[in-house]
Amino acid sequence: MMAQGRSGRWLSITSDEYLDRMKAGWTGQMVGVSWGAPTEFRYTGQIIPENEVPAWRPEMVNSAFGQDDLYVEMTFLRTLERHGMGVTIRQAGIDFANSRYALWHANRQGRENLRRGIAPPDSGHPAFNPHADDIDYQIEADFSGLIAPGLPQVAIDLGEVFGRLMNYGDGVYGGQFVGGMYATAFFEKDPVKIVEAGLRCIPARSQYAEAIRDVLGWYRRYPQEWERTWELVERKYNRSPEYRRFSCAQGAFNIDAKLNGAYVAMGLLYGQGDIERTITIAMRCGQDSDCNPSNAAGVLFTTIGFSRLPEQFTSHLDPRATFAFEPYTFEQLIQVCLRLARQAVVRYGGKVERERDGKEVWRIPAREPRASALVQSWSPRQAQGVRYSPRDMARIRELPWAQALVKRFEAWAPGWTLHDCGEEMEPGWREEWNGKRSVFVTHPLDRQTPCRITRRLQVPAQGKTHLLLTVGHHPDGDWTLVVRANGRELVSQHVGNDTARSGWLDVSVDLSSLAGQEVQLELLNEPSGWAWEAGYWARIEVTND
Repeated sequence: MMAQGRSGRWLSITSDEYLDRMKAGWTGQMVGVSWGAPTEFRYTGQIIPENEVPAWRPEMVNSAFGQDDLYVEMTFLRTLERHGMGVTIRQAGIDFANSRYALWHANRQGRENLRRGIAPPDSGHPAFNPHADDIDYQIEADFSGLIAPGLPQVAIDLGEVFGRLMNYGDGVYGGQFVGGMYATAFFEKDPVKIVEAGLRCIPARSQYAEAIRDVLGWYRRYPQEWERTWELVERKYNRSPEYRRFSCAQGAFNIDAKLNGAYVAMGLLYGQGDIERTITIAMRCGQDSDCNPSNAAGVLFTTIGFSRLPEQFTSHLDPRATFAFEPYTFEQLIQVCLRLARQAVVRYGGKVERERDGKEVWRIPAREPRASALVQSWSPRQAQGVRYSPRDMARIRELPWAQALVKRFEAWAPGWTLHDCGEEMEPGWREEWNGKRSVFVTHPLDRQTPCRITRRLQVPAQGKTHLLLTVGHHPDGDWTLVVRANGRELVSQHVGNDTARSGWLDVSVDLSSLAGQEVQLELLNEPSGWAWEAGYWARIEVTND
């Protein structure tokens, strides 16, 4: 049993009870995101009709292993596992830069910034990240409270490390709010008190805090009318320009953290402890309608405990399935969080003790959290001007998966080397693609950094030397092929539906003017926008006639 009472200024929980509740919290995230996934962004600025809510099936839970709500958190946990609770923000940024999964909005821009050498916290600063108030850290901050039972300050402090990799202002506060609710949910069941506890973890004068106070007030005024509260939230936080002063989206579509955070709070408050009602209300509010029920369900499930959850939410959970991109199974995740929580308890002034019966008990100081300083994305403080050193950049670029990709490329195109290949669109060798055999796929590293293919070549003094290329593009995308010799541009060719009508384009580059010289050849897969920018290479050959 968990000792829920307070002795002086201390909370007590057995490690077994912590484990049960933490495991439930992760399960709640997985249930919420899986249940809401079919509705994501299908309804913006409107309530999802009740008949459009998907039916829950127990096997759906395992689809969460591939969701970004979960796999980004695994990166953060891996950083904490390797470097401890005192990890620096610079190290956290290097680890995040080295992730290889698809990302969107603030996460994507933040990682691009890191890979360009913009170190945190500038990687999330509005001067470099137009998505700084987006929902990103909010949907991946659950870990910060799940390893901090009764310690909301841990969630705040971890937000200052991980949340500022990609967010600023309300974008960071959203994650601290969520983390604070999780930390409280180990010792509190009342949804109102849990939401109020999360509110105390963020600056009172922030717009995010204003949104949560509004939801609490409207809930008290209309305790049975969640749709009425939804309309009030919609009118103020979605339709009013005053509350979209740093919104990256236009019109009804809105991934601002505070709007979606209001929906998380609505799910918890109006759900009143009922699992299905909590999830479906957070989902039916619309917008990011898988992430919001994921946060809400995770907090609620933490108050319940895994052993007390209805079987329909646990019966098909695969404990040995692996989360995408990080080698954690569900079982391993639980053990990692157990070890990190012990560290957090001791680091923040608690004690790990043994009772006479052998049970491990954690004594946790019950302290009021200290919120971060108020900053606002529409009038930010000056960026710090921090950059990664060349040594740090070498650590970012030396990715194990990238090294393997380079080796595979060099086997495919002997004499040539691959540089700065991004991970999107699954670059690598294809046995066949669009009618061509043995095709290699590349992708720009980011919006500013093309993927480069290089070779040192001694151009023969006699005969005519040509570089022959056959390149293709994705049916929905295009890119720019650039060929350089010793830095001088020889070719700049758009590769898309207008130039490669069959999907492929043959390019011949005459190198005869360089006869007798040793040259550095560069072939660039440059982005021409930022959609389906992969380069498809069926031929890279130098001929001499």
